[in-house]
Amino acid sequence: MITRKLYLLPSYQKHLFSLIISILCLAAAIGLSCILHSVAGKNPVNTTLLFILFLIVVSCCTAGYFYGILYCLLTCLYFLKQNIIPFDYPVAFVSMLAITVFISTLASHLTLQANTIAEREKQLSEIEMEKMRANLLRAISHDLRTPLTGIMGNSVVFLENQAHLSEQEKAAIVTNIYEDSNWLINMVENLLSVTRIRDQDLCISTNEESIEEVVAEALQKMEKRHPECVIHASIPDQFIMLPMDAVLIEQVTINLLENALYHSRSSDPIDFIVEDKGEEVTFTVRDYGVGIPAEKINSLFDGVDYTNPHSVDTHKGMGIGLAICKTIITAHHGTLTGKNHKNGAEFTFTLPKTKEETFFQ
Repeated sequence: MITRKLYLLPSYQKHLFSLIISILCLAAAIGLSCILHSVAGKNPVNTTLLFILFLIVVSCCTAGYFYGILYCLLTCLYFLKQNIIPFDYPVAFVSMLAITVFISTLASHLTLQANTIAEREKQLSEIEMEKMRANLLRAISHDLRTPLTGIMGNSVVFLENQAHLSEQEKAAIVTNIYEDSNWLINMVENLLSVTRIRDQDLCISTNEESIEEVVAEALQKMEKRHPECVIHASIPDQFIMLPMDAVLIEQVTINLLENALYHSRSSDPIDFIVEDKGEEVTFTVRDYGVGIPAEKINSLFDGVDYTNPHSVDTHKGMGIGLAICKTIITAHHGTLTGKNHKNGAEFTFTLPKTKEETFFQ
């Protein structure tokens, strides 16, 4: 709403804008009335309705009552000078003044309501951000401590017993250390990704990027990290550009693909599907494994690991990764959802094709 944006301006800009609007509307009304008089003759009804139309514009687009009343008084003076409505018709003048006050009051109330709703939404957003921050901290403490403990334990075993270990046992210990270290590196990449987002308003800098290039880069990194992983990718043939932070969206894609690889407990190929939905583009990662526990569906993105705590790969919990993904997609004004399908689980995120305006949100 224009008046909502107007009230956010400094005082002098607000009144200057209101004055300019009032003058332009009055000039437009007078100009159009002159044209109307030359074409159809001087008709008080048509002229009055024309000036009332611009009166509504002034009342809705200016701050307070003053400019609407000023427009009304100047209109009355114009009518008297042009003898459009004689002076002995006071009801017409009173009616126009009443219309001005009524419309200005209505516009002010609507603006107040809009500002109240915006403030409430901001408070709810801050509460949600604080909740997400707390969940992330809890998840970080767990997800970092577990692999570090594994690295330390395996290192101690290797150092104290290397003379008595077989080559196969040594290889197993080093492999465990490597896997834990690799998981820590991925975790740090996730955390660094989140630092690219400003905490207060979830605002990021976006550029028009090719979907095909971003997806290709993510799939190449997956192939290097996990040569054994088979991914069936489906991308639209048409060239699509989206406003995004390519590094962050690439990280989301890798996170979801790695989650499907680690937690589906299946060797079946993973489907990665990109679809053009008109005003937005959807990205779906679908696995064919054990699925998501029903009791965890509603808390997938709270930063709490939903995998089995007794699993051998519990250090590779999905909680923090999904919470970070949710933060990144929300910053892009998109959505991220997770659900089970007939033969496993799937996660879908959407990205809008147009950059959202955030200045007055």
